[in-house]
Amino acid sequence: MLNIAVFASGRGSNFEALHRAIADQKIPAKIVVVISNNSSSGALVLAQSFNIPAFHISQRQFSDSMMFQQKLLETLRSFNVNFIVLAGYMKKMDTAITRAFQNRIINIHPALLPKFGGAGMFGMNVHSAVIAAKEKESGATVHFVNEEYDNGAIIAQQKVSVDVHDTPESLAAKVLKVEHELLPAVVKMFSEKI
Repeated sequence: MLNIAVFASGRGSNFEALHRAIADQKIPAKIVVVISNNSSSGALVLAQSFNIPAFHISQRQFSDSMMFQQKLLETLRSFNVNFIVLAGYMKKMDTAITRAFQNRIINIHPALLPKFGGAGMFGMNVHSAVIAAKEKESGATVHFVNEEYDNGAIIAQQKVSVDVHDTPESLAAKVLKVEHELLPAVVKMFSEKI
């Protein structure tokens, strides 16, 4: 069975969608821990309301990156994590983590990679760039995580149309809707391989 760690920095809507799919027994998996680099993350509050252990672990809490990586690895091992889902996690994954969980870390990105990915391409920045480029479609991508932003192999994508009247906010709402479908579907796929 997948013992999932969810990493999230924001309000946690993708985490909530994944939790709901697991709670509804659509996915044979368990979210065993939630980790955020943001102490005021909504994901931490949600995790507590779902009785899932939740931790604020940030690079700023440690004098060097090795101690930070060690704390993350210790936390993951203590919950027997065998799969990591990045659900709006606004920090690059450390090499120690990507090596320890090679091909066991996935991320959801609010665009159709390889377009509109990389450093600085998150949240409204992505949707603004898509509209500025006059793209006809956008969507969500789930991909493997490696040492470079949004560079791992693409696992699945789901598209939405970009209308001439779309704003970054309206496009974000459309993309988020498909993110909430795509992420649980991909996790289900992995859970069935275990």
